[in-house]
Amino acid sequence: MGKTEEEIVSAMGERYDVMLHVYMEGIEEETRSVSGLTGGEGYRLMKYEEKHSGGLYPRAAARAMGIANVNASMGRIVAAPTAGSCGILPATLISLAEQHHKGKEEVVNCLFTASFIGEAIAENASLSGAEGGCQAECGSAAAMAAGAGVELCGGTPGQAADAAAFALEAVMGLVCDPVAGLVECPCIKRNAFGTVQALLAIDMALAGIKSIIPADEVITAMGEVGRSIPESLRETARGGIAATPTGKKIAERLTKSSDPHFPS
Repeated sequence: MGKTEEEIVSAMGERYDVMLHVYMEGIEEETRSVSGLTGGEGYRLMKYEEKHSGGLYPRAAARAMGIANVNASMGRIVAAPTAGSCGILPATLISLAEQHHKGKEEVVNCLFTASFIGEAIAENASLSGAEGGCQAECGSAAAMAAGAGVELCGGTPGQAADAAAFALEAVMGLVCDPVAGLVECPCIKRNAFGTVQALLAIDMALAGIKSIIPADEVITAMGEVGRSIPESLRETARGGIAATPTGKKIAERLTKSSDPHFPS
């Protein structure tokens, strides 16, 4: 990259600062999407969690949806690794850092681990929903979050690899079927589920559970599965829930209306 270590670490720190800002923005108000189709999912779940003391998992899921809400409203996010999966990695690490009293420097170091996992997936499979389905976006984000989260919690590199494998295995074959072609439904909720999957993968790995299939082989398998997914289920909005009667009506309404609004 032609940069010093200090410059690269500083750049990663700036990305984490954006993550910290956007996660607060997403849960402090009912951020509506540009289309009006979605909005406030993260805010509502966080309010529910605060009232019922649901704990780490719903709190992290709320943050993930809040970040995805900001993305859908055309706000500034960090693609981690994509805009459609932008909530999973930050929500996981921010929530773990809060629970385990970790500072910014520790989280930034773990973001490099996440980036290494993402690079391995990009080189050997795909990070694109258009190429490999949602397993390549939310699945990859969950794998990156799982590996980085293990490091943040004091686990070993082997445990980080196991956690990444668990996260990918959990969504192997997951299709990309955005309603009306928008990164909103089901994408925002899949960010929440991806975050919980990452957290569970971290717990499993730290408990000493091993991945029977090595992480690199899981990544390769994910790539092969992605290439086998029909084009209609790879971000074309021609299959899955996008092709349901309601999904088609939403797409038609969005196409016809210059100022669409859908009741929550």
